[in-house]
Amino acid sequence: MFVAPDPGRLRLRSSARAVLGVGLAVAVCDLTTHSLAATIAGGLAALLALFTVTDAKVAAQVVTTAWLPVVGFPVLALAAALHDHPPVRDTAFLAVVFAGVYARRWGPRGHALGIFGFMTFFMAQFLHAVPGQLPELYAAMAMALAASCLVRFCLWCFERRMPPPVAPAPLTARGLDRPTTRQAFQNTFACAIALGVGQAISDERWYWAVGTAWWIFVNTSSRGETLVRGFRRVVGTLAGIAVGLVVAVPLDGAPGPTAALVGACVFGIFYTAALSYSWMMFFVTVMAGLLYGLLGVLHPGLLALRFEQTLVGALGAAVAVAVVLPVTTHAATDAWIRRALVAVRHCTATSARRLAGDEAADPAPYVAELELLLGRVRISLAPLLHPLSPLRERRERARQVMVHLDDCVHQARGLAAVAADPDASHDARLTAACRRVEEALHALVPAGAPGAPAADLAAAAPHHHPGAERALAHLHDLERALAELAAPLLSSRRPPLAGA
Repeated sequence: MFVAPDPGRLRLRSSARAVLGVGLAVAVCDLTTHSLAATIAGGLAALLALFTVTDAKVAAQVVTTAWLPVVGFPVLALAAALHDHPPVRDTAFLAVVFAGVYARRWGPRGHALGIFGFMTFFMAQFLHAVPGQLPELYAAMAMALAASCLVRFCLWCFERRMPPPVAPAPLTARGLDRPTTRQAFQNTFACAIALGVGQAISDERWYWAVGTAWWIFVNTSSRGETLVRGFRRVVGTLAGIAVGLVVAVPLDGAPGPTAALVGACVFGIFYTAALSYSWMMFFVTVMAGLLYGLLGVLHPGLLALRFEQTLVGALGAAVAVAVVLPVTTHAATDAWIRRALVAVRHCTATSARRLAGDEAADPAPYVAELELLLGRVRISLAPLLHPLSPLRERRERARQVMVHLDDCVHQARGLAAVAADPDASHDARLTAACRRVEEALHALVPAGAPGAPAADLAAAAPHHHPGAERALAHLHDLERALAELAAPLLSSRRPPLAGA
């Protein structure tokens, strides 16, 4: 959290803007509604809008934010209307869970709207909302969203001066194998377990368990990722409860100090979200304790109950990924590594064509894709690399894969940089080196996988140009890295990459 790089101070600016946006939203709601419940609802709506809307372009972010009340208001009305009808309410909540996860197939907008819909239903349980409160809750949420938009899109829209963020295309599949469809069933099953067990523990705070199960499935793609995320949520919640006992409980809802600490928690949530799920959950838990203090219901037993419900939700998620359409870490990792190696092939082939004199060949896009895919492989391998992983042999293999794949990307990046040198001339030795790299890639990637052959340099008399010498050095190092990568990838008793 303290030493991780923050290029362009993006996390710092985003966190500071979140504090301003949520702070303005809370102030407006408090001055106009004079209702604590409505003020909390408005603050949460602003926080969700700033946190979940992640479209690549600012214009698309505006549209997605405008759609949030279209989804959230009907869900809030449904939750309030069913407040006194638990069986129907629970069924409706699970339907909202399924729809919210399924909506992720429509990209960042569907992802944001799905989260907002779920959290609106969750918020209704948190505030014990009833139909008579709907007008003030609607007004507060609308004003809060407007305030957050004012800060984000008018006062401090630093994204307008930045290139839009990019992400690797998701793995494609059909039917029940499609990630969004599979996770919709998994998450609904997990939330059903959490709802049932959570209500057996507490018929008032059961929704904490459902919220835990829901959020564990956000941004995960395999069984291992989900289990590690559940573990990190439990750790962060436990740490947040410990701090809540010595901070939130003594404060007992004192408005001034509570507001300041809630602002600090909002900053911490945004600043640590990209780095550590445990740290983010720490700040979420402390903030929840402070809000309960404002509502006048906070006591040590309530914090202990929150921890119990968190365990229930994590257990529900673990059972769901084990029995409902499971996807192993091995299968998910193999798919991402295969895509990374195909991108290495494209990068090498394009660089070779550029060195041969093809001015239209540009390896830069493939280098950018490689960087994204390397990050996705690192995320996918994280469960195997976790210090508490009991699978020592697989953890060592995963470490070797990460080291050698990182070296492959480094050499491909260097080769592309040499190819961009307009003075670099082609060299017949590059043809042989590219062919050896192509053979090494064929040993790792199925023969039918997409990708242009790398060895497409025309034979020519050698010109010992410095650019050619550097290109040869990168190709030789890339060949070595691929050879070393073959050992951990193909030595497993599980199906190797070529059979993924």
